[in-house]
Amino acid sequence: MHDLFDKRERSEVFQARLAEGMKRSAMNRSELARRTGADRSTVAQLLSDDVGRLPNAHLAACCAQVLGVSADWLLGLTDRPERPGDVIAAAVSVTQAARAAWDDELLDWHREAVGYKIRHVPATLPDMLKTEDTLRWEYDRTLGKTAEQAIGAMQDRLALMRQNQSDFELAVSLGELHAFAAGQGYYRGLSADVRRDQLTSMAASARDFFPSLRLFLFDSRRVFSAPITVFGPLVGVVYIGRFYLAFRSRDRVRMLTEQFDALVREAEVDARDAGDWLQDLAGTV
Repeated sequence: MHDLFDKRERSEVFQARLAEGMKRSAMNRSELARRTGADRSTVAQLLSDDVGRLPNAHLAACCAQVLGVSADWLLGLTDRPERPGDVIAAAVSVTQAARAAWDDELLDWHREAVGYKIRHVPATLPDMLKTEDTLRWEYDRTLGKTAEQAIGAMQDRLALMRQNQSDFELAVSLGELHAFAAGQGYYRGLSADVRRDQLTSMAASARDFFPSLRLFLFDSRRVFSAPITVFGPLVGVVYIGRFYLAFRSRDRVRMLTEQFDALVREAEVDARDAGDWLQDLAGTV
């Protein structure tokens, strides 16, 4: 008797969800019958309150396919109507990146996350804290982005901070900062005056914008992170060069948040001391 009750209950769920799927797709009974290859009488029985009929596996799959939903949803096995492939596509996207920092896609994510805390591990130094001279030098050899565009985007982010619409937490590698101060590696060819002014400007920003802006400095020999940005609970983005991997599932966003929080816990220089540390580093240039 219990099995009979389960079957009746499941048929009621199927009936309701089939009707819902048809309404979403603006599909009538005749069209559903034609596209699934079923008789109109069979479709009528599936939607009849009196009959309470369940389809065979083939017909359930056909109904799901033409309605653009999952068969599991039609049968009441899940509350998500999306097909598995659609769920994955919605949860993870690959977006072309014109540049490591403030691309249009990143700007859209920032606008979407206004009011949430934004956590960021930059590929180099945080673009939002770079001086115009540093940006001009860096973007001079960059394809697909001009220095003026980068400067405008940086100014937009600073305006966002001044309006206190979002809190920003930045985690920067000490090794990256030491390489910058010495003009080594990526920063080879950048003049000492520009490097000194950049570090002095970062120091001032770390003090002036605190606590809306919190800058943590970590030792990448102890803990490592790829360039990531976490836009509140909404989306987590990993930068891999020419592309962004954007995750929207809560589990993935939480994992990236935990990655950032681990950098904060292991930071060698706390946000309260970052300004003084950067000013001392500027004195070595």
